This record gives sequence, structure tokens and C-alpha cells, in this order.
Amino acid sequence: MNPARNEKKLEKPHSWSQLKNGEWVNSAIQTRLDEWCPKLFGYHMLKLGGLSCELSSQHSNIQHQVNLDIQNPLHNVIADGYDLPFLEKSFDAVVMAHQLDYCNDPHRMLREVDRVMIDDGYIIITGFNPISVTGLTSFFPWRKNNLPWSGRMFTPHRVKDWLGLLNYQVIESDTFALFPMQKYQTVWTWCENALGDWISPLGSLYFIVARKRTYPLKPIKPHWRLKRKLSPVSVNYRVNRVIDKD
Repeated sequence: MNPARNEKKLEKPHSWSQLKNGEWVNSAIQTRLDEWCPKLFGYHMLKLGGLSCELSSQHSNIQHQVNLDIQNPLHNVIADGYDLPFLEKSFDAVVMAHQLDYCNDPHRMLREVDRVMIDDGYIIITGFNPISVTGLTSFFPWRKNNLPWSGRMFTPHRVKDWLGLLNYQVIESDTFALFPMQKYQTVWTWCENALGDWISPLGSLYFIVARKRTYPLKPIKPHWRLKRKLSPVSVNYRVNRVIDKD
């Protein structure tokens, strides 16, 4: 397994138009985000990165929404994802669309997002699945330096492990888009539905929803032992039965 941290400079997309079939990927993620937006409550939402900024969250009950990016014109805050200019526990929900795929240190970015997340807040993460058609085509030499294959794809299981270390409870994890084809989309969707759930782990995209918990997900057993309660000592004794004679 390759280390998560990488010193290689990665080209970071700031708009879905920079990705091949970007509009189709945007639409597929938007469908799932629309299902979750009404379930999010609070006062402040952070949409991290240009791809997140272009996702619509109008169905959310959270009115104040911050779009953070450097180049995307939809931003209202210009900053780097490694150093967020916010106080601790400022946001009730954070949307990270394909941010881990194009950052050199995903652990650092997740820790920084965790810093500004309130207790019991929600984080939504999307990305490309390396065990998929999109992931396998990244090995072609003529695609390694082009988006979206120039990024670093992590499996959903690995991302969920990172979230678990930060004490997040994964509420939903979905992999979809088995055939990442924009043409004849209806046909490919029908084929994916016909194959069933057993083929879904090979989907090109993943959608993870996790909630920050303030208590350990797994209780830690104490090393010390409880003292036994005081109990009477068993003593061997004989009972003499006295028979009254008339």
C-alpha cells in the first residue's frame, strides 16, 4: 500500500469542466447530495474546493454556506485547504468533493477539517475508486498526466479507516457509476441496475457520509479487574438431626 502522503505536485481541478465527463460526474454526485441535504441541520456549511463549490446545496436547511477555493469564481473565501481561516468547531457540515484525490497530504487535510467541525457534525466525501474502470485506465501511459487520472485515487475502505481514526461514524457509503460513459447514459444505467448490488463495489465513484462523534466508537476494556464481592466462606459442617421422642 502506497503511503498517503506524497511530495509529488498534483494538478488540482477547480471546475468539473476540467475533468473528462465532468458534467456527468457532477450530475451523478448531485443526485446523491440532493438526497442528503434535507437531512443536514445547523447554522454553517463549508464547501471545500472548487468542485464542491459547483455542487448545489439549495435543498439544505443550513442557510449560511461558505464556498472556499482559490480559483473558482464561485468562492466567497480564498484560502488553502490545509490551513482553514476559521475557529475550532465552526461548521455543522462540510462537503469535500474529490479533495482527497488531488492533495499531497490527505491526513493533514482531514485533521484540519475535523478541527473546524462541531461535535456530531456531518462530513460528505466523494472521490474516484481505484478498483474500477476509471481507476484501471489510470495505468495507461497516455493518461497518467491528464485529469482525472493524474490524481491519487484511494479506496472507499481506506478513506473510512481514516475517518474511524478521527472518531467519525460512517453513516452511508455508496459506490456507483460502474460504466463511466456519458454517451448512452440511460443504457449504461440500466445495465448497472440489472447487474445488482454485487457489482457495485467496482463503481468508479464513491459517496461517503460520516458523523463526528464525541465518544469512542469501541469501548476500551480496563486493564484492572474488579474486586470480588464479599461472600460467605463455605465451611464443611455436620448437621445433627435431633429426633424428639415421645
